Amino acid sequence: MKAVLALLIAVALVFPPDTKAEEIEVDLELVLMVDVSRSMTERELEIQRKGYAEALRSDAVFAALQSGLLQTVAVTYVEWAGTQEVVIDWRLLHTREDLDAFAEILTSRFDPALRRTSISEALIFGARLIESNEYKGLRRVIDISGDGPNNQGRNVALARDTVLAQGIIINGLPLLTREGMDTTWHLDNLEIYYESCVIGGPGSFVIPVFDWDDFAEAVQRKLVLEMVSNPPEAQIIPAQSVQLDPTDCLIGEKIWEQRRRYWDSP
Repeated sequence: MKAVLALLIAVALVFPPDTKAEEIEVDLELVLMVDVSRSMTERELEIQRKGYAEALRSDAVFAALQSGLLQTVAVTYVEWAGTQEVVIDWRLLHTREDLDAFAEILTSRFDPALRRTSISEALIFGARLIESNEYKGLRRVIDISGDGPNNQGRNVALARDTVLAQGIIINGLPLLTREGMDTTWHLDNLEIYYESCVIGGPGSFVIPVFDWDDFAEAVQRKLVLEMVSNPPEAQIIPAQSVQLDPTDCLIGEKIWEQRRRYWDSP
């Protein structure tokens, strides 16, 4: 009996049990990070949820999903401001039913806006979600939308570089709309700020939204570009003259310091 026990111990030492679950291979790991900061109105929050739901149910997105080698992507939906909330945890999308179920959850409830705008912390949070999940994607992408520059947390360019160093691509959906408090915090040519300070990695791109009527279409285009098996080269948006420099990666913090008295006053 002792000899048998000794043999079992020896085998266990040579071939230790695998303590980590086997990762599930997918074409894409995608973190959808959606801005719900205080500059967003309740109507804008609802438009975003419904826009993503409409895009997910489209024929174009389903065709893009089916174009991959494995025809499967892992997606999570996160709303962010100064903090982050996972609205839908990681789910596998493979069929139309999967897309419909994801869309249905998005439109089942709407939440009030949070405070401030920390793109940098949102990016770091998204990278953590990718590193800690149970999937192994051929590509790994954080897709972040927002209606203003970073004004809280660590330097956005440093956060971006940290994420890119992990082999994660960052795409941007800057919202250049005009509604509610967005007129106070607006940065002209926000898409240039995203191009200069937020996005990066092979095939990364920016798709600006200038009018809320175009939001669902922009999301659909974005999801198709992210899901297709052969993504395009990075799309560079040419700079234009601006009142505030959108290539300044600290512009959001500077705007906040100039205008914080509106929030700090009783």
